[in-house]
Amino acid sequence: MDLLELKDIGKVYGSLKALQHIDLSVRQGEWLAIMGPSGSGKTTMMNIIGCMDKPSTGTVFLEGVNISQESAKNLTTIRRDKIGLIFQQFHLVNYLTALENVMVAQYYHSMPDEKEALAALERVGLSARAKHLPAQLSGGEQQRVCIARALINYPALILADEPTGNLDEANEQIVIDIFKQLHAEGSTIIVVTHDPEVAEDAERTVVLEHGRIVRIVKNEEI
Repeated sequence: MDLLELKDIGKVYGSLKALQHIDLSVRQGEWLAIMGPSGSGKTTMMNIIGCMDKPSTGTVFLEGVNISQESAKNLTTIRRDKIGLIFQQFHLVNYLTALENVMVAQYYHSMPDEKEALAALERVGLSARAKHLPAQLSGGEQQRVCIARALINYPALILADEPTGNLDEANEQIVIDIFKQLHAEGSTIIVVTHDPEVAEDAERTVVLEHGRIVRIVKNEEI
């Protein structure tokens, strides 16, 4: 079953055609990578999939529902309820502990639950660092807090933007191993990356150039 479907998606900013004629389906439980050079449309595509922007043309279906022309308010609700976002820059609240950063996501979704938030941190190996502020955590630890925050509300889709871009090799592998475990458990994951080594663990890789899909390949073909 398809969790996400993009049909003839286009996005125009003034005279710039950021995306053109994008057709893509993502199966429930699939791990997909999106690659391409700077300016290829990766960020624009991620923003549309993540309900942070609307397409200029075409339709987007999430769990069978057309979300293409929803209002900004409704897209915020859909994003909150359906999508777990993981960012390259972490976007943690500096004055909140790791545990509190995870609980913030619960607050905007339903009700904070400290026990559940602590379990999410334990899942990414950070229960012992729950009371630490972001400044007291390494880059890899901050990224794992982001993953715990993304998972806390059991999203239908995990969307990660360059999740290893600011990490060293050891922490990159830790994050990839977490994704592997999530995928094995049935999570649907889309990773936007410039790194072929990150993409190779996905089932398929979508390659963008100049706002168009130029290839969709299985990872063993990359």
